[in-house]
Amino acid sequence: MGRLDGKVAFITGAARGQGRSHAVRLAEEGASIIAMDICDQIPTVFYPLATSDDLAETERLVKEAGGAIVALVGDVRNLEDVQAAYDAGIAQFGKVDIVLPNAGIMPVIGPGEQRQAWHDAIDTMLTGVWHVLDVTVPNLVERGEGGSIIITSSAAGLTSIGLNTLPGQAGYSAAKHGVVGLMRLYAKQLAPHSIRVNTVHPTGVNTPMVANAEYGEFVNAHPEVAADESYKNPMPVELIEAVDISNAIVYLASDEARYVTGVTFPVDAGYNIR
Repeated sequence: MGRLDGKVAFITGAARGQGRSHAVRLAEEGASIIAMDICDQIPTVFYPLATSDDLAETERLVKEAGGAIVALVGDVRNLEDVQAAYDAGIAQFGKVDIVLPNAGIMPVIGPGEQRQAWHDAIDTMLTGVWHVLDVTVPNLVERGEGGSIIITSSAAGLTSIGLNTLPGQAGYSAAKHGVVGLMRLYAKQLAPHSIRVNTVHPTGVNTPMVANAEYGEFVNAHPEVAADESYKNPMPVELIEAVDISNAIVYLASDEARYVTGVTFPVDAGYNIR
């Protein structure tokens, strides 16, 4: 018997990385999955974003884990795309219990110096989260059966970190802090409905957002970044795995955390206790 049997989770940024891990891990615990991803390149992002093939692989892995899934291409920056993905999931599964606004980008180097990178970061990771909440919350309230919303922030959402002050880095930091404010607002408003709202705050995670050739070339060209102790975890690990975040999300989504709301939940190898 799974910890999430009978639940339905709506996950954005699900084609790979943390989003794929969340989809598979929740499926292993009995949840059905509504998966959404842009599956297209955003020009200000310096590394390749996920593709339709990546989303198809998420679909395959969820089914292999025993879960049911609806997988759709859509951009969280577009409210209509979020609504369409949600409606397709409702048509298939009839409800949503768990909401994971997870889609993220990191336009912090290279082409990210363009001023458009600020807008892409904010639109994806702050406005995009708000779009997901705007679409999903009314039905959660109307159903009257509670629910769990877990927003992906970052260690960068709890402290001041960054490679530079270029527009992409500024937008990334602002968005990751901004979703904490959204979380606290919605947690207070939705608590009477037994809908819990929390944020998770990973340190660096071994996904294509960080583990890519382009970022590796940047670090090689700027050895001061690798040498900077302020970027290192106190625990002896350089990058944690996506499943480490997924395990925390399973807990927060489950009845084991039925009275946990309004918290900033770090999974950061001690990053914020330095």
